[in-house]
Amino acid sequence: MEAIFEKIRQLAEPYLNTRGNDIHTENSTKMAYELLKREGGDKEIVIPAIILHDVGWKSVPEDLQSKAFGPTVKSPELARLHEVEGVRIAKEVLEKLNYDENKVEEILEIIDGHDSRKEAKSFNDKIVKDADKLWRYTESGHKIMSRFMTEEFGESPMDRLRRLDSQVDTLFFTNAAKEMAREELRNRFLESENINH
Repeated sequence: MEAIFEKIRQLAEPYLNTRGNDIHTENSTKMAYELLKREGGDKEIVIPAIILHDVGWKSVPEDLQSKAFGPTVKSPELARLHEVEGVRIAKEVLEKLNYDENKVEEILEIIDGHDSRKEAKSFNDKIVKDADKLWRYTESGHKIMSRFMTEEFGESPMDRLRRLDSQVDTLFFTNAAKEMAREELRNRFLESENINH
């Protein structure tokens, strides 16, 4: 199975060189594997879905992307566009690889609404949604998003950490994701303390 996941990643790569999505996808994929280990789920659905979930951002002009996310979303239709385009691109990638048709439908269903749909349609969807959001708590996610949040919204890195801390219980579906987020947060707070001393 790992060989096909690598082929999916290679075909997704040209679509991920925007918004730091290459780093985001790599980290989210690691989180997905860890969640699968701790919580269960269907790897053959979760891993392709997490690799392909953000390929649609390539269809949103870079100068408009910042309006589609953050604390004050100005253009939710652009966020929705990345999901719709993501489904189209993911379908092309999976068909090119003759991926199991029985799995493709659920993968596309997860991608279509991974940000805009607040509820999860399946357990696999919960794992993908949690893996996607956990990236915000990682070292690379914090560095990339803190820079963006400071420039775009004037939110300091420490204020961002406090906001993320307050969201753990409502943001994640699985207990494992909540535990992983808290663990990552402890590390980010420690790193911030070390920087400030």
